[in-house]
Amino acid sequence: MTDARTALAAALPDSDLITDPDVLAAISHDDAEWAAVGTPVAALRARSTAEVSAAVAACAGLRVPIVPRGAGTGLSGGANAVDGCLVLDLSRMNKIIDIDADNLTVVVQPGVVNDDLKKAVAAHGLWYPPDPASAPWSTIGGNVSTNAGGLCCLKYGVTRDYVLGMEAVVGGPAGQYGTTVRLGRRTTKGVSGYDLAGLFVGSEGTLGVITEVTLRLRPARTQPPRTVVGAFDSVVTAGQAVAAATRSGLVPAALELLDRVCLQAVEEWKHLGLSPSAEALLLAQIDTPGPSGQEEADTMAAVFRDAGALWAEQSTDEFEAEALFAARRLAYPALERLSPVLTEDVCVPRSAVPAILRSILDIAGRHGVRIATIAHAGDGNLHPLILTPPGDDAARAAAQAAFEEMLTAAIALGGTVTAEHGVGLLKRRGMRQEMSPAALAMQRAVKQTFDPLDLFNPGKVVGDPTG
Repeated sequence: MTDARTALAAALPDSDLITDPDVLAAISHDDAEWAAVGTPVAALRARSTAEVSAAVAACAGLRVPIVPRGAGTGLSGGANAVDGCLVLDLSRMNKIIDIDADNLTVVVQPGVVNDDLKKAVAAHGLWYPPDPASAPWSTIGGNVSTNAGGLCCLKYGVTRDYVLGMEAVVGGPAGQYGTTVRLGRRTTKGVSGYDLAGLFVGSEGTLGVITEVTLRLRPARTQPPRTVVGAFDSVVTAGQAVAAATRSGLVPAALELLDRVCLQAVEEWKHLGLSPSAEALLLAQIDTPGPSGQEEADTMAAVFRDAGALWAEQSTDEFEAEALFAARRLAYPALERLSPVLTEDVCVPRSAVPAILRSILDIAGRHGVRIATIAHAGDGNLHPLILTPPGDDAARAAAQAAFEEMLTAAIALGGTVTAEHGVGLLKRRGMRQEMSPAALAMQRAVKQTFDPLDLFNPGKVVGDPTG
């Protein structure tokens, strides 16, 4: 470890390497519960593409693995250090380089925080839709690396739908580690060659280091959305309402589910004035302007009632509506305050939402674990949150068994083991279960081509076939 640290310092004389053990420990992992964490040799808070390039070249010469990191808000272990690595912290590369209102694009460095980007483009009458619940803290580089979604992705798409191009520091395909390449484009259309920029989206730092991103924007919404709230006596009934909304052809901007446990945790923490009396709430956001939007909101409330809602109404209080969606965003940190939380990220066809909710209840009962559920229900993406008492090894084992069984249940329903959190370390077994051997071989071949030395975030995503 000492020899590698000395060699890195010699190879990067103009960089300020971090070696303090406490600082390294703090930036060596993301928010994934119980994912393995290694001991890095050092960390570097890069400030430029040139510094990233020099670091990657030096690491290649020394065969030191590189683990890129943004804000560390991930939930799959994708940013966790491996033994002997350099943690490459990109959070200080946080400049918004260019906002092009004429062409509805923006160029940013990877350390720009999602919400900061939204505020900056809003000043130009523009909107960046991808909005993960971690938007106040998560960075665009991390969002791109995991293809983050969020509340609005039902109608407006996920991060991949907004990435036009990027700059990245790469290895194998360019012939030399540390080479900087530009991928993609700034035009709205283009099919010149393979979509290498698209390949980097969702790659979790395993193919190279993203140092700049060009994103498409939309005109800002001109009217506040309408919020429809439905209360249900069970999460399964709420899931049936989601399936009914899909069959009806409604496409709200957001359709979110929160169960009673989540609502209670948020209310006890933030005192938003919520009254968590029902077992589950559905929150629909309708942003179609004018009379058509009102008609959609009325129809959504009727769909909820017909599907068995205890009540369903349009919120006429803007502050109440904002509190409800704030509760949805705060659910995970509110529960995390109470106990360790193992977070799922399965996605199923929308018609299968009631079935997966039923499976989650069954799995919780059989393993004796407590599961709170939040969901981007409108697109079938569920986040069951498994709560465990601190220091209880038996409860931890039961939680991990329930976690794996939910992956199997999602696959059996035609779903996927991760919709937006990424494979990282926690979902590798599930990914192998989901994909055929031939598809997995193609995944590993791509990794080998781009990173023949296996230096970029090794062990993640495709990782060790036996890991």
